[in-house]
Amino acid sequence: MQPFIIAPSILSADLARLGQETEAVLTAGADWIHFDVMDNHYVPNLTFGPMVCESLRQYGIKAPIDVHLMVKPVDSLIQRFAKAGASTITFHPEASDQVDRSLQLIKDQGCKAGLAFNPDIPFNVLPRLLEKLDMILIMSVNPGFSGQKFIASVLEKIREARAFIDASGKEIRLEVDGGINLENINAIATAGADTFVAGSTVFGANDYVAILRALRDKLPVTKFR
Repeated sequence: MQPFIIAPSILSADLARLGQETEAVLTAGADWIHFDVMDNHYVPNLTFGPMVCESLRQYGIKAPIDVHLMVKPVDSLIQRFAKAGASTITFHPEASDQVDRSLQLIKDQGCKAGLAFNPDIPFNVLPRLLEKLDMILIMSVNPGFSGQKFIASVLEKIREARAFIDASGKEIRLEVDGGINLENINAIATAGADTFVAGSTVFGANDYVAILRALRDKLPVTKFR
């Protein structure tokens, strides 16, 4: 059974004070830092490159950095983010010409590997790739912008992914990204998620310690396996 992980997304942070903001949420009790990398091509927004990741490492951030690539193509940025200090790198299968090769590239760089699925993308490739995965990330909003409302129908997708993971017998994390807040985190966890990307909910709060404690208090006592 894996512990629950809360990974605030820096997409919602005060970017003028990114080092201090990142340090503050980690000190307040966050587990990981989440990077939403967008290229204004695969998704309609442009965000962070590897230099931002490297800058946070140089600032002194030691916590795992969870990089979600919403880009196309993916392979060159996999290598650059790995070199910049990423811990986990996740990409969308439809953004890679050869998904197996991209997953192996992540592993070869010494990082954990994941696949991300948008709300409307089926799990067609998932069964044959489970042995290669450390993470499955499910988008609970349409990717591109922070602050969107959680899509309730994604709960069934989370349950489906949990069934795949449990049947595999592997310790694969199930991450959900988009619209997570105090009202829905329990339902998301009950459906099967163990890793939660909370951007505006955390960085938009006045008290990071209080909001992170409140999110954890909403999580079910009984976890998986």
